[in-house]
Amino acid sequence: MLHDLKILDFTTLLPGPYATLMLSDMGADVIKISSPKRRDLVLEYEPYIEGTDLSANEAWLGRGKRNIFLDLKHPEAGEIIRKLVMDYDIVIEQFRPGVMDRLGLGYEDLKAVNPGVIYCSLTGYGQTGPMARRAGHDCNYMARSGNLSMAGYAGTGPAPTNMQIADICCGSMNSVIGILAAVHHRAVTGQGEYIDVAMLDGLIPLTGMDGVRFLATGQETGREEGRLGGGSVYGYYKTADGEYLSVGSLEPAFWKTFCETIGCPELIAGGVMPENIGEVREKVARVIGSGTKAEWIEIFRDRDCCVEPVASLREALEEDDQIRERDMVWDLPLEGNGEKRVRQPGFPIRFLNSPVRGNEAGAPLGAHTRQVLEEYGYDYEVLKGKGVLGL
Repeated sequence: MLHDLKILDFTTLLPGPYATLMLSDMGADVIKISSPKRRDLVLEYEPYIEGTDLSANEAWLGRGKRNIFLDLKHPEAGEIIRKLVMDYDIVIEQFRPGVMDRLGLGYEDLKAVNPGVIYCSLTGYGQTGPMARRAGHDCNYMARSGNLSMAGYAGTGPAPTNMQIADICCGSMNSVIGILAAVHHRAVTGQGEYIDVAMLDGLIPLTGMDGVRFLATGQETGREEGRLGGGSVYGYYKTADGEYLSVGSLEPAFWKTFCETIGCPELIAGGVMPENIGEVREKVARVIGSGTKAEWIEIFRDRDCCVEPVASLREALEEDDQIRERDMVWDLPLEGNGEKRVRQPGFPIRFLNSPVRGNEAGAPLGAHTRQVLEEYGYDYEVLKGKGVLGL
């Protein structure tokens, strides 16, 4: 669907690379620019694909992209970028504010070369404000957003989620939205755009109904309070074998079915958020704790009341019929090495007339340096000898 978009990707870690992975999966032509001297923490995470020097993350995040090495501090590297941006007129970068400007590759620099350039800067705290230049990671943005003040248990506080909520849900997704909105705007007006995406900004709407409540009334929601945060029966309950069930029976019809299914019809009248919520949660916990996860799966299999098991990665990614039917795990050959295959998360949006399906997993960083540079008339060996490639 995006076959006519050409993107230069200067991002690292997870937020930017996943954004350009989504765009690449939809057909965009992405060139990732990296330095061989500045290794990417995410790409060095184990495991490595057997018999290769390629990590599973690198094969995933590099899917469908070409990637080249350039030392952006070398003056000739800037000249190459300015030539590329005449063609690859969408840029996404993830440096701290001011870094690309100092390299002569900021928005105003590239706009002078190509007035229609679309330029997205993705950072933790944005391009403005007292924290603009401050370093951070997912847990830091989550902490400052207010979300973690409502998460976890009153006695123990928040817990690491192992889900990159700020990185992917806010950084990656908002970058994709911003870029595609700017592409539409350019198609209508001919004007380029500068996009400032901050992961902290993206987390503010994720405070959701509790954030709206606070802004309307000044009343904060603490841990184990509110309809979705522990102040109702909604939540997770331990089974007899140490596993868990999720109970989301909020609506009256679902709540009635749930109570009848667990043999507690007396709880129906009080609703999912009764005045004696502590007692009700304890009773529900005792009942669910009397059976194993497998037993409860069978009991609730045909009961329509928003109760599902908490799945392991194996159960979700290998055994779940729904996830398999939705083609959410892809088995792809490595680029340039069809004998090696790797399984990866698939693309999460379905299009009826333009289906998305990856052809190959990603290649190692720098794999396309010669190919791309020679396409644009450069002599690879000469540039390498001058140190332009950082090799």
